[in-house]
Amino acid sequence: MNYTFDFSFIGQYWPSLLDGLWVSAEMSAIALIGGFLLGVMLAVARSQGSPLVRRLATGFVDLTRNTPLIVQTFWLFFGLSALGFLVPAIAAAVVALAINTSGYTCEIVRAGIDSVHYGQKEAAACLGLSQSQVMRNVVLPQAIEKMYPSLISQFVLVMLATSIMSQISVEELTAVGLQIQTRTFRGFEAYLVIAAVYLVMSWLLRVIMNLCYNVAFPRQRYITQAESASRTTPAAAHGTSIATGAKS
Repeated sequence: MNYTFDFSFIGQYWPSLLDGLWVSAEMSAIALIGGFLLGVMLAVARSQGSPLVRRLATGFVDLTRNTPLIVQTFWLFFGLSALGFLVPAIAAAVVALAINTSGYTCEIVRAGIDSVHYGQKEAAACLGLSQSQVMRNVVLPQAIEKMYPSLISQFVLVMLATSIMSQISVEELTAVGLQIQTRTFRGFEAYLVIAAVYLVMSWLLRVIMNLCYNVAFPRQRYITQAESASRTTPAAAHGTSIATGAKS
């Protein structure tokens, strides 16, 4: 294979790459916040809502989880425009991402809600807390804390899914890579750079989410530190006893 790698296009197209990066990051942030809030509301509705509310929430979640994201996006962008409702591409992309995220977030949070022991709910009710107060102050914090690692993985997947939005002409990172490939005929190098940028974005998102976890749930950080100390202390004590015995 006689192929010469050439990454010189980065110097020419780096402003476009930065613009695409910003669009991808902006879509991800809005979709994650909106999808998380909607998903939590759906999880509460499925756990404590009336039978009708539970059926509606279940139907919505099943619809979002069992249809492809690209089909949902096309329906919002092309389908609504066929009915006379013109939706901007960026708006259709963000709404589709948020709706798709909410379905998966709902199931993750609902699993966390079900994992909270019923005795805690009864104890909170005995203290005079209403059902909404019990959910808000007792159940949800524990549920989100327990399921936070799963939420991080889901949020990274949503951030990567922004690449699909190039199909409706959103000028995000993958769309910029396609433009570079079309103009320079350097498809291997162009998409290698795009993949590297997505890799860095995924790493940064995990770092940010872990920092948020340490701030929002300090109790878990203290538990982890205590467990680490308990593992190191016996080993240190064992080493000290061996050294003492050798001296004697």
